[in-house]
Amino acid sequence: MRRITRRGFAVAALGAASSLLTTAGAAAPADRASRREMRGMWLATVANLDWPSSARLQPAEQQRELRAHFDRAVARKLNTVFFQVRPTADALWPSPYEPWSACLTGQQGRDPGWDPLDFAVREAHRRNLELHAWFNPYRVANHTDPGRLTPDHPARRHPDWVLPYGGKLYYNPGVPEVRGFVQDAMFDAVRRYPVDGVHFDDYFYPYPVAGQRFDDDAAFDEFGSGFRSRAAWRRDNIDRLVYEMADRLRDEGGRGGRPVRFGVAPFAVWRNRATDQQGSRTQAGVQTYDDLYADTRRWVREGWLDYIVPQVYWPLGFAAADYAELVPWWARTVDGTGVDLYIGEALYKAGEAQPAAWKDPAELSRHLTFARGYPQVGGHVYFSAKEVAKDRAGAMARVVRDHYAGTTRA
Repeated sequence: MRRITRRGFAVAALGAASSLLTTAGAAAPADRASRREMRGMWLATVANLDWPSSARLQPAEQQRELRAHFDRAVARKLNTVFFQVRPTADALWPSPYEPWSACLTGQQGRDPGWDPLDFAVREAHRRNLELHAWFNPYRVANHTDPGRLTPDHPARRHPDWVLPYGGKLYYNPGVPEVRGFVQDAMFDAVRRYPVDGVHFDDYFYPYPVAGQRFDDDAAFDEFGSGFRSRAAWRRDNIDRLVYEMADRLRDEGGRGGRPVRFGVAPFAVWRNRATDQQGSRTQAGVQTYDDLYADTRRWVREGWLDYIVPQVYWPLGFAAADYAELVPWWARTVDGTGVDLYIGEALYKAGEAQPAAWKDPAELSRHLTFARGYPQVGGHVYFSAKEVAKDRAGAMARVVRDHYAGTTRA
């Protein structure tokens, strides 16, 4: 893997970085027009959100649950599962870089006695489901006590890599060694398993927490020379993570050199128009460019991604962030780039009282009807797997009946 030395990073921060990061677009695959419609679901493992339902389950019980999730995906005529395999700087496969995930046994580092990622890929492919390995790059723990991590955890061996913020521990994106390490840790799974995609969620720099400060002063002092502001430096750190991962996937591919698609599922508002004329007509309290330091629009326009899945988790007509504004904005953003656009859908909100539109089980189906008017939209992804299974308000059944009934998953 190509690395940037500390000296080189500081000297080349703006000019050379900009030229480096504008060369990836030409490598975009040429066969996107022929791809099947995306019908996906996120299967979250962090805090046992979707699977396994309990860390106390025996391996055979966990395997039955995972098969059941895949079977329900097939029954709902879905074709892709985004499986969270690195939820908190740990792993759902025998990684040489990071410990076994606590979600499997209740204790981080304890061998569960089986390989969940290997099992998941085989079971998904047996059902003609794509499986994209979903990684969270920088979250280390949902607490701030390094002593609760395994003794050999990289975050304990390199305490200078880690910062507490908002009640959690994070790897510091501003440290180049961190970026190299998390890429190596993630790419280990890509190299060893026939996954169909690499998938990042919406967490880059952490979401803002009122009254708290992400204290990366030391890293900025060491690596931030040449940048006009700390914000520009932070965005460059995330740009480099995304560009370098995309470049590595395109150069090396997955196991046996097989092609592996790369996508990101960001918070849906890049910037509000009041902040930037290129932004959406929204009044969102969070803007990915300014608050998460993730220039998602640039990643699309430069062609660094194979697909993007903005989490458009608001109903049609919602004043602050209207589904009917954000879908066209993203359609315009991807147009002509070769980057596939899928819309992230908040199935978990169906049936909620607020905003009132969610009380109607047909709201989600209306989203698909609206999005069909934009040829750039190649499908939808639903959060999350347990909601696909429970479908408390009947919204998923309505989507299947209105949009997927009588069709195949191909």
